[in-house]
Amino acid sequence: MSINAKATQEFVPIKEVRDGIVVLKDGGLRAIVLANSINLSLKSSDEQQATILQFQNFLNTLDFSVQISIQSRRLDIRPYLLLLENRMKVQNEPLLKLQTKEYIEFIRNFTESVSIMTKNFFVVVPYTHVNIGPKPGMFKNLFSSKNKKEEEVKNQLDFEEKRSQLEQRVSVIQQGLSRCGIKSAQLGTEEVVEVFFKVFNPGELEGKIQLGAEAVTPSANI
Repeated sequence: MSINAKATQEFVPIKEVRDGIVVLKDGGLRAIVLANSINLSLKSSDEQQATILQFQNFLNTLDFSVQISIQSRRLDIRPYLLLLENRMKVQNEPLLKLQTKEYIEFIRNFTESVSIMTKNFFVVVPYTHVNIGPKPGMFKNLFSSKNKKEEEVKNQLDFEEKRSQLEQRVSVIQQGLSRCGIKSAQLGTEEVVEVFFKVFNPGELEGKIQLGAEAVTPSANI
C-alpha cells in the first residue's frame, strides 16, 4: 500500500508574503502587528483598573475580529556574549579587560542555570473580501480577450484595494493600543517571514525582531 507524501507547504494556508502582507490561498489578507507589554504590577490599583477598562473599551469598539498571539521562547544570549568578547579583545586597559572577562563568565553561567525567556506579542489583523458577483473564471471561455499582462494589472489593483482596507484596520488597532499605553508597529516582509520561520521551527533560538530603523523589544522573563 503506497501513501503519497504531501509537502509541508500544502498544509500551510499561506500563498505568499507581499509588502509585509500575508496573502492566504483563499484570497484573504493578514497583517501582523508587534506590540510591547506593560507591567500592571508596577501600577497602582486605580491605574490597573483604568488600563484594563481602556483595553476592554478598545476591544468593544472593533467591528472585525482579531487574533492575539504570544510567542515565548528561550532568549539567545550568544550574540551579546560575542559582542562582549570582541570588545574585550580591543580593550587596552588591563583592569577593564579583566572585569569584562568576569562579566562574560557571570552572564554565561547565569543563563545556563536560569532560563531567560523572551515574549513576543502579536495582533493578527484580517481582511477577507466578499465577492457578491459571479465567480472568477465563470465567463473565461466567453470573454478570453484579456492578455496575461492585463490580468496581472487587474490582480495588482485588486491587491492594492484589499491592502488599503486592511491598513485602515491596522491603523484602528494601533490607535487603540496607543490609548492603552501600548506601543506597536506593523511587521514588514522580512519580519513576517521570520515570525513564521520560528513558528514552524520551534527549536530555533530568537532575539528581538527588528522593524527598520526602530525595534520593539520583546519582554524578557526569568
